[in-house]
Amino acid sequence: MSEMTDSSGPEPTEIVMDDAAQGTRTPAAKQSPAGKQPAQASQQLTPVPPEPDTGQGARPHDRMHQRRWVPLTAALLAFLIGLAYIIEGFRTRVIYSHLTHPLHKLTEIAPGLLSIVPRVADVIIGLMLLMLSHGLRRRKRRAWELVVVLLGLSVVSHAVQPGRHIITLAITVAVIVVLWLFRKEFYAIGDPRTRWRAVWALGGLAVADVVIGLCYIEVTRGLATRYSLGQRLQSVVYSIFGFNGPVHFTSETRGDVFSFLMGGLGLFTLIVVAYLFLRPARRAGRLDNPDSARIRELLEKYGERDSLGYFTLRNDKSIIWSPTGKACIGYRALSGVMLASGDPIGDPEAWPGAINAFLDEAARHAWVPAVLGCSELGAKTWCRESGLTALELGDEAIVNVPDFTLQGRCMKNVRQMVTRVGRHGYVAEVRRVGDIPPAEIERMNRQADSWRGSPTERGFSMALGRVGGRGDEGCVIATATEDGVLRAILHFVPWGQDGLSLDLMRRDRAAQPGLNDFLIVETIKMAPDLGVKRISLNFAMFRAALERGERIGAGPVLRAWRGVLVFLSRWFQIESLYKFNAKFCPEWEPRFFVYAGTRAIPRIGVAALEAEAFLVWPTVEVRRLARRAARGLGLGKVRRQLRAVRRRPGTAA
Repeated sequence: MSEMTDSSGPEPTEIVMDDAAQGTRTPAAKQSPAGKQPAQASQQLTPVPPEPDTGQGARPHDRMHQRRWVPLTAALLAFLIGLAYIIEGFRTRVIYSHLTHPLHKLTEIAPGLLSIVPRVADVIIGLMLLMLSHGLRRRKRRAWELVVVLLGLSVVSHAVQPGRHIITLAITVAVIVVLWLFRKEFYAIGDPRTRWRAVWALGGLAVADVVIGLCYIEVTRGLATRYSLGQRLQSVVYSIFGFNGPVHFTSETRGDVFSFLMGGLGLFTLIVVAYLFLRPARRAGRLDNPDSARIRELLEKYGERDSLGYFTLRNDKSIIWSPTGKACIGYRALSGVMLASGDPIGDPEAWPGAINAFLDEAARHAWVPAVLGCSELGAKTWCRESGLTALELGDEAIVNVPDFTLQGRCMKNVRQMVTRVGRHGYVAEVRRVGDIPPAEIERMNRQADSWRGSPTERGFSMALGRVGGRGDEGCVIATATEDGVLRAILHFVPWGQDGLSLDLMRRDRAAQPGLNDFLIVETIKMAPDLGVKRISLNFAMFRAALERGERIGAGPVLRAWRGVLVFLSRWFQIESLYKFNAKFCPEWEPRFFVYAGTRAIPRIGVAALEAEAFLVWPTVEVRRLARRAARGLGLGKVRRQLRAVRRRPGTAA
């Protein structure tokens, strides 16, 4: 089920693997009797040998032994130099008019050329260095190349200028030398690009242009009179587009510098945005048909090991394979983080090969590797093969179908809910997707979409993102109807040959409360007819803290941590999901969060929120806006008339 993921846990259980670790212990108390690896008291070690060497090269050395201070220092130097260049462009005194330099003769042809053009060039180069400093921090090779070129151009610019710039030249040359000496530290290739980057660049550069213009007006102190902030802003915007604004300067030179500066920044912004928009886009990663077919083959053989395995078939995930092709990992790249979910798919003996390929890909892009919701065996394998750290994130609720019953005091709440819903005339139906007509599934999807509180579809680690897609005939849909009207829907994905994993829960807000409980119970009742022995429900984050924190005798730290979680439950489904799962008296399977280091946790947290759609950046739906504009202009009617004309007999195509 789609839930929020985070980067910390209650009294975290840390997994530490040393170099001598050769196997993993599977505690009997943590295993489901029907589930992923049967627990036995006599079970000792489950060896997970490394994948044999295929001759495709060893792990990159610098992936584990990087000089972390190099990109940080380079980014800081680029940022400071860029800022210094921008400030240097604000110099207001008339320069170079008294110097005897061969280039001084250019002023006879173009008056003020030597005093204006260098300033504009300094500001543009400084602005580009500010933009590229982020790429240097992420070890991007292309950013390193551009920074070296820009610094080289600035050296040439200052060298030919009539004046003394010894200190500036010395610092710039020293930075170029340092960047060249540590050039091997900047190896990362570019991220997948889309044309949305042009929109972000337009917004960022527009803000930077306005700020630079306002700062120039403020520091020059050569205004003809006092101007309001609105007049200054209007003058800056007008100057970017090449027009004169209400602000006037006492010195003609200052006015010329301001006009050339803002015009140059406007032209620079136009060129950058046009380049980003017109260059060929590379899709950020989509599951293709060959990968989908291979993943389904692995799920047929090894799908019973992980209840999250089927969610690897999400359309927005990219896939990376082990050298032997016996295992794979699904991931998304967000905010500089390579984020995987669940265990690798396939033969556990091939997991190390897939993990190493995953880490190599992360190193090529300088992404931070992280995993959400892996099992204990998966966490141990990740830690042993990669040197990462694992923390217990929460627990997955698993219902063992043969042992489930509505009798007993602990099931009183669920029993009353199910009875009440049944008395109101609700009827449940549980079917495989392959047994439902496509037209009916389409109607279900439309109805379920109308119940959503927001248009954003949440979920990543425990959400498939679709219902009734091609190849999903083995999924199960449970529906509740009242007098033939659909009121609630549950969607389950296969978990091996004899299990189901809950993917989606939606209901009509005006319907009887307890419909989800009713449908889960009815699905469990129908499970034997479907050949299902185990059902995975929602993932409960920080379950241990919520459960232990409300017990008598809990310490002040644990109670305080539980209070924080309860407070956060106002915005995230933390406590509510735990209580919902606990009603069914499930067995709890621990899930872990694997990360590279403490400093990477904030970035991983942002990426996880993005992946689960709890953090959604604003976007512009161009097609929807275009359709609205067409309807407003009456173009839709014209289009329908043209279609009707084309369909007439004897009309040329």
